[in-house]
Amino acid sequence: MTPVRVMLVEDSLVVRELLRHIVSRDPRLELVAAVASGEEALDKLRTVRPDVISMDIRLPGIDGLETTRRIMAELPTPIVVVADSVEDSSLRISMNALRAGALSVVEKPVATTHAGYEGVAGEICTQLRIMAQVPVIRRRPIGTEWAGRGAAAPQAPPAELPGQAPSLLGIAASTGGPPALARVIGALPKDFLLPVLVVQHMGAAFMDGFASWLDSVVTLPVSLAQDGERAEPGRVYVAPGDRHLEIGSGRILRVINSAPVSGQRPAATVLFRSMARQSGASGIGVLLTGMGEDGAVGLADMQKAGAQTVAEHESTAVVYGMPAAAVRLGAARAVLPLDRVADHVLRLVDAGARP
Repeated sequence: MTPVRVMLVEDSLVVRELLRHIVSRDPRLELVAAVASGEEALDKLRTVRPDVISMDIRLPGIDGLETTRRIMAELPTPIVVVADSVEDSSLRISMNALRAGALSVVEKPVATTHAGYEGVAGEICTQLRIMAQVPVIRRRPIGTEWAGRGAAAPQAPPAELPGQAPSLLGIAASTGGPPALARVIGALPKDFLLPVLVVQHMGAAFMDGFASWLDSVVTLPVSLAQDGERAEPGRVYVAPGDRHLEIGSGRILRVINSAPVSGQRPAATVLFRSMARQSGASGIGVLLTGMGEDGAVGLADMQKAGAQTVAEHESTAVVYGMPAAAVRLGAARAVLPLDRVADHVLRLVDAGARP
């Protein structure tokens, strides 16, 4: 098997050497360049032609966000952001880099003697290998990103009159999820009638920062879900890192530490199954871009319970894994491109609210 060609972009010599060591000891990866600035990365990109890029965010000169934007505009290449998980400013820039086209965020390594070093090193290598396989496209102005990609996406079907008035919205995503969630939730009005529960696959160290970032880019208030709190209309509750999120009776949130499902914790299937049990036909489930199959079985349970279910269409999904699994199971009543999901949800809510 041909090794994955990796370019490292990191201004700290110490961290760059740590990353060099981490990448070099994995026989499935080949280090083809290690540079200290965005300018150097852009200069070497066309000659080195890496399969994947490990991107620092806090760079001198052109920062990692702008470097990501330029790479995605000029020579699209899968990018994994390697970020300091404890710095709020770094996390915000990292989330914006995902919006600009980076695929995932992983924790920056510290000294080899650190207790969590091997886990962090393993996650970095895993992400570099996996993301190298993701087809990326040249980023165009908002609204035209998906022009020319595959067959024409379908129009939203007429909103069915729900069997019961919708009472709860659940949305799940993985790879490519942060910008997709921002697009869908950001299109919901400030007087939205339902609580919104969110599962996003992301390292536990980044979930506080992700929730804060999402809160800053959408109208509805966003927070990490707290065990035992009641889900209120017009608020967004994000599953905490490494914990499942469920809805209990009386719309009480449950944050639990049970075993991973489909290799994930939090898992979309856990959320959707709880919605099928508690909300029945009054739930709306939305499954967006992501690698793997998490959420598909849970969405099928919702569909069987009479709920409205939506999967993102292949034409806009960064990775058409999770939505595709739902489509194969016949779990999605609607399959829609990203920019039509929120409108469909609003029409379902409006249809359910009619006397």
